[in-house]
Order: sequence, then C-alpha cells, then structure tokens
Amino acid sequence: MIFLTVIENDKELAGLDDAQVMVDVQQGNPAAFRILVERYKKRAYYLALKLVGDPDDAYDLSQEAFIRVYNARRRYDRSRPFYAWFYTILSNLAKNQVKKRAVRSEYAAQVRGAGGTQLDERESPHFIIEADETRKAVWAAIEKLSYEHREIIVLRHFEDMSYDGIANLLGIPLGSVMSRLYYARKRLRELLGDTHEG
Repeated sequence: MIFLTVIENDKELAGLDDAQVMVDVQQGNPAAFRILVERYKKRAYYLALKLVGDPDDAYDLSQEAFIRVYNARRRYDRSRPFYAWFYTILSNLAKNQVKKRAVRSEYAAQVRGAGGTQLDERESPHFIIEADETRKAVWAAIEKLSYEHREIIVLRHFEDMSYDGIANLLGIPLGSVMSRLYYARKRLRELLGDTHEG
C-alpha cells in the first residue's frame, strides 16, 4: 500500500512544471529532486561535455551542479525559470574547470620549455572517437576559443537555442548575443583557417 502511494506521488510530481517541483524540493521532498535530476541529467552531461570537452570532467561537473542545486534549493527564485538557474550553476562550474585546465596547460608548457620531462598530452579532448578530419578540426578550433565564445557557439549551434533564448539564459541583451556570436564565429573561422593552412 505504501509502495503504491509512493508511485502515485511520483506520477503527480512528474506532471508538474519545474518551478512547482522545486517547491517540493524546497520542502525537503527527495522524490521531487529525483524528478529534476531525471529531467535534466542527460542534457546537463552533454552540455558540460560540449563546454569542457572531457567526458569524466563533464560527468563530475553535471553531478556537482545537481548537488549545488540541492544545497541552494532555499535560494531558488520561483519567478525565474529553473533551467536558467541550473544552467548558470553548471556554466560557472564549467568555466572554472576550463580556467584550471588552462593554468595546468600553461604550467606544463613552461616545464617543457625549461627542458623538463615530456608530459603526457591529454589536454586536447576527443569529442568523437572516429570522426572525420573536418569535425575534428572544428572541435579542436572550438576548444581554443575563449569560454565566452565557446559557450555562445555551443548554445546556438549545438543546443539549437534561439537568440532570445540565449539572451534570457545568459541574462544579456539580444544585441549582445548577436555581437558575441558574430565575434565567436569570426574567431572560429580564423582558427579553422590556421588549421587548414598549417
């Protein structure tokens, strides 16, 4: 009898929108939190993968994002879409990871330049193991973009978000989205030109 009640409660929660589910999460309902994790775990993982490039890091970051959501549940503003709030948390984690990797990469280059031992090169992630050369070149170029430019390219071209959607998600004006995307694409073309010429 108790088991059937739990199933019915889960079904009821599954029918609610994110903000309504978050009300239950704020009240300490673990089933409600499971609903949100189920709704967004795949999307979170693949988005993190596109932003940081490493499958292990992407898994860790998506897990950490959910932990932070739960820990900050009381601060969630119901007037704001849940995914925008969640995305901000995940994006900040990804941005920090990319910065850490850049610092490690710079240090490794200094060690090599100083005549140190050759370090294992695992800093360039392999997004698609058996991809064709063009796709590899595109992803290699995307990895070289600044985080801001990488993010806008991922949201527009890999998440298929509209300009308005990106503006709402990032909390920036529509004009800034268009400008940022223009410069990101321009930089990507430059990097791809260097790749093909080199």
